[in-house]
Amino acid sequence: MRPNFFHHLHPPTIPARQARLRYTLAAGGLAVFLALVLLVTGLLEMFYYIPTPDQAAVSIQTLTFLVPYGGLVRNLHYWSAQFLVIVTLVHLLRVIFTGAYAPPRRFNYLLGMGLLVLAILLDFTGYVLRWDEGIRWALVTGTNLVRSIPLVGNPLYTILVGGTQPGPATLIRFYGWHILGLTLVAGILLVWHLFRVRRDGGIAVPPPALREDQVRITRYELLRREGVAMLLAATGLLLLSTFVAAPLAAPITASASTSEMARAPWFFLWVQQMLKLGNPFFWGGIVPLAVLVLISFIPYFFPQPAKGELGHWFPKGNRLAQAVALFILIAIIALTILALLPAA
Repeated sequence: MRPNFFHHLHPPTIPARQARLRYTLAAGGLAVFLALVLLVTGLLEMFYYIPTPDQAAVSIQTLTFLVPYGGLVRNLHYWSAQFLVIVTLVHLLRVIFTGAYAPPRRFNYLLGMGLLVLAILLDFTGYVLRWDEGIRWALVTGTNLVRSIPLVGNPLYTILVGGTQPGPATLIRFYGWHILGLTLVAGILLVWHLFRVRRDGGIAVPPPALREDQVRITRYELLRREGVAMLLAATGLLLLSTFVAAPLAAPITASASTSEMARAPWFFLWVQQMLKLGNPFFWGGIVPLAVLVLISFIPYFFPQPAKGELGHWFPKGNRLAQAVALFILIAIIALTILALLPAA
């Protein structure tokens, strides 16, 4: 068989042991697939979305209930965005728990971290674009966290929201960042990340002399497996989008209260819970930033796995990195659960 364009995106062969689903979890390929779904569905939504405070929520309702298959397109976009954050996080944890960030893959690890941050920011900006009562608390609290930054908080807040409080300029700026600024940067980093995977030697494996077996699979078999994984993911995503609707609330009004059932989007619930502990700048800014920096520098300052340990789960050489990542994961899950519990 003569290789086509998609075959040339893959190396001629890769080790069979490290190509197994239980090792890769198919997280990297699924992240690319979900990004493509978001791109296509987002372009379709742009035909109907109106980025003005009085029309944004109404235009989403029109798309959802009046446009043929509009509700399905919106649901696909919403659920793809949620799963992209989850799949990207799973991919990051897989890299840490297998030590796959060891040189020469350290820089590509940072590119992956950047993509995770961008996925969260894209999810948040898309969340705000609903401009309904369901996003009011997150919009007000999230922008006020910027205002809490010493010295530069107020100027940054004005730049972010376009005034002294959220309004029409805020929606336009979030819309611009969502469809162009963040999307463009994410697209560049994604292509760069995939390029570095090939340039750095593909999937992390031990040197040939230290491998337990030398069996390899071809790019044709690898592409077939990726196709099956994407077909299954597409089927599940389509079924979920058919039967479970994306959140939708009434348009924002000046008289509505933000105190009842006010919650951040699920990926920021842990930050919302920490805000109850005290100073918003420290708990809502410094602590999340410290977590991000700590995880980002794992490949540079933490012990590395031995070459012979690569390609396996939980190598002994990087147990410290595994412990730190696991502790952070458990802490975030616990804080998220606490945020979901009803107030006493």
